[in-house]
Amino acid sequence: MKSRFRSWSDVRTFLAVVREGSTLAASRKLGTAQPTVARRIEALEHETGLVLFERDNRGFRPTDAARALLPLAEAIEAAAEAFGAKANDLTRPRPIRITAFSSNFSPRVTQVFSEFYAMRPDIRFEFLPGVKPLDLVAGEADIALRITRQDPDLSLICRRISTARFTLFGAPSYADRRGLPKAPEHLDGHVFVTYEPRDAPAVYHHWLMKHVSPDQIITSFSEIELLEAAILSGHGLGIMNLRMAEGHEAAGRLIRCFAPPEEMTAQHLMLISPDAYRRPEVKAFTRFFAPRYAAIFK
Repeated sequence: MKSRFRSWSDVRTFLAVVREGSTLAASRKLGTAQPTVARRIEALEHETGLVLFERDNRGFRPTDAARALLPLAEAIEAAAEAFGAKANDLTRPRPIRITAFSSNFSPRVTQVFSEFYAMRPDIRFEFLPGVKPLDLVAGEADIALRITRQDPDLSLICRRISTARFTLFGAPSYADRRGLPKAPEHLDGHVFVTYEPRDAPAVYHHWLMKHVSPDQIITSFSEIELLEAAILSGHGLGIMNLRMAEGHEAAGRLIRCFAPPEEMTAQHLMLISPDAYRRPEVKAFTRFFAPRYAAIFK
């Protein structure tokens, strides 16, 4: 007899009876009436042409045929569960992946994320801090918060946040020992610490190299936090973003050497993948976030 089996629900009932040992116990497990469980087992036996259980006063005992089918029934169960889990994942919004320099995720910026999450707790975020520019077009991230001197890819959606300015800073302890230069032309006799990121152009290191001799650069760092600590300790002068330095400057921990040179100026941009922007949750987030983020940098 050719099997006409085609129902996952009958396999689910079969597994419950095997595991529980009776149609009554299986009905409790499934939340189904006991006569319904018994009918489903009979229907499965009819469809497969097999006797799957021996019935007696002690319950339902699986036959050799049932034991042979059990691993396949469990595989169907696992596949059905995986199907349901995948369907759930597909109905939930994917996380919005945001890449930025680590200092961009400051407490003030994090507060904006918290305010949005309070409105839309269904939307998740994945933060990708780092200096390496990820490829938004290739799908490496959805949104980038980026300080750059290059024009962005024209295929990206661009929100201009602010103009980022940089200059040379020193600690009071350094100023007490050596004084501070008043212009880029007055860097002789000073020592410097510099920043050379591993995965991004060392723009401000190159600016420094054009204005000082190599032996004036006493330490190079690949982490911006280490550069900042070295400048604050008075180890040497270093280039910093005015926004990053403003708290230290206001507290008297750093002194600005001279006005920001125009050639150090960069654009602070919010870049969005066009594919990501088609997602309603990404569009809603960018409309909320962009003006509040820009207000931090005014």
